[in-house]
Amino acid sequence: MSNKQELIKEMLEMQKMFMEYEHTNGVSPEEYYLAPEGHPLHQYRQKYRDIAMQLVDIAHAEKGSHR
Repeated sequence: MSNKQELIKEMLEMQKMFMEYEHTNGVSPEEYYLAPEGHPLHQYRQKYRDIAMQLVDIAHAEKGSHR
């Protein structure tokens, strides 16, 4: 499996985990933005963003463009 496919798979797994957590517990803005260490959403936004930016970089490299 290519790195791109692995990153997409990881993002989909993260989305699934988030949706399951949200449906079960609800998510407050504080949880989403400032979840403490040990919380299932701790650093979720940052990790998801980092993966998304890696995919953007891969897409630009594949097309020979720049962001």
